[in-house]
Amino acid sequence: MKKGAKLIVADPRRIPFADRANIFLQLRPGSNVPLLNGMAYVILRDELYNKEFIEKYVENFDGFRHYILSEWDLGRVQRYTGIPGFLIEQAAYMYAKAKSALILWGLGVSEHRSGSYAAMAAANLATLCGFWGRPGCGAMPLRGQNNVQGACDMGGLPYVLPGYQSYLSPEVKEKFEKVWGLELPKAEGLTLPKMLESALKGNLKGMYLMGYDVATSHGDIGTVFQALERLKFLVCQDIFMPLSAKWAHAVLPAACVFEKCGTFTNGERRVQLFEKAVEPPGLALPDWQILTRLAKKLGYDWGYTSPEDIAIEIGNVWSAWKGITYKRLRFVGLQWPCPDESHQGTAILFTNGFPKGKVHLAIARHIEPLESPTPDKPFILVTVRRLEHYNIGSMTRRAPSLMKLSSQPIVDINPQDANEYGILDGSAVKLKNDRGEVVFKARINPRVPRGYLYTDFHFDTALTNILVSPGLDELMDTPEYKVSAVSIEVLK
Repeated sequence: MKKGAKLIVADPRRIPFADRANIFLQLRPGSNVPLLNGMAYVILRDELYNKEFIEKYVENFDGFRHYILSEWDLGRVQRYTGIPGFLIEQAAYMYAKAKSALILWGLGVSEHRSGSYAAMAAANLATLCGFWGRPGCGAMPLRGQNNVQGACDMGGLPYVLPGYQSYLSPEVKEKFEKVWGLELPKAEGLTLPKMLESALKGNLKGMYLMGYDVATSHGDIGTVFQALERLKFLVCQDIFMPLSAKWAHAVLPAACVFEKCGTFTNGERRVQLFEKAVEPPGLALPDWQILTRLAKKLGYDWGYTSPEDIAIEIGNVWSAWKGITYKRLRFVGLQWPCPDESHQGTAILFTNGFPKGKVHLAIARHIEPLESPTPDKPFILVTVRRLEHYNIGSMTRRAPSLMKLSSQPIVDINPQDANEYGILDGSAVKLKNDRGEVVFKARINPRVPRGYLYTDFHFDTALTNILVSPGLDELMDTPEYKVSAVSIEVLK
């Protein structure tokens, strides 16, 4: 920004970063799609879009324009978001008139019933203005963990194989069956919420949890507890004993990152090698060894002797990884696509067009949050992550230096709301709804808007996610962590 970059921040809270913004858009939680569609409305209405780019690279422009101009006028957008129309106009002009622009978002966009549509709406803005294939351009999610990208790349999704290759393609199916030496499933798998739903019905009998404490991390965990109770067999594989192990029939100790080697792939598709620093304790093993030994017990000899063997196989089934080798990674991280060992990796995608020829402007629809304030639950709870802790805190709560900085569960409340409810800074308060109740220490925070409460889910002494709405993203089943109706009371 010291060199003249402009910044737009959209957030229900006035986060510290907003203090540096040229424009701050304080929207209501769950109104991301209306905001982004409202900016698209201004860009289309005032013809700020990149006509040359759209003519050459974009399809469904007419249908998209009709949808936006007929349904997302600024009056409607203001009613949904609470943001004055003139601010949305200013933001749209600042974005569209820039020489290059990058949209970044975190889980505050993803963890809503319309989270997938919000990502589409962000990509639509970049497409309208031609902000693809150049430095400083694009639309990019900031991942919640360091290897979300890598897990998805390797087929950690129920509807694709590694490299985002389709089960439905006969050529892809034949390729994988040849390499793996077995017949592939004929149908896609289930998302985690669908698995839990199936377990509740008694249809899903077993589950294998690896590095994920579903009984703490998932939304609406009271329902999760019931699903785990119905399972006939549950395996937990983790570095520390998770709460989910309460229902487990077998617990397998796994090595942590410093006790194994492998690769991480970050949000810019950069594959990075990490080496083992120390031996794992006791019976703990790297994940790949546990899975390989288990497969062998079940009659499948995968033949892996190291993570490097697995990396070679990745290149054999996915051309974008073909040029990524451990030998090269020991010197520098590489960004896929990297089709051969002479290739330096791809820093920027779409510099020469798009794989399918044209980009489709998606119809990003708004879906209301499942819950809203009521007389007996007048506050909306939003869950966030604190700088000092990571996810459910199972690792960071074991670090004394971090615990000195953040040692207990805190809920942030607006000063006026605190005054109305007789809440003092440091008061013990109980948040409650039909799903459960949790006790926190109150912190009066003027950055939080009236009617909202902000807290984390880092502490096992306060299972925040028991309060979380059962709402799910309409397309991808991501839990709606950001909008849950609750009441608050002071504990005497």
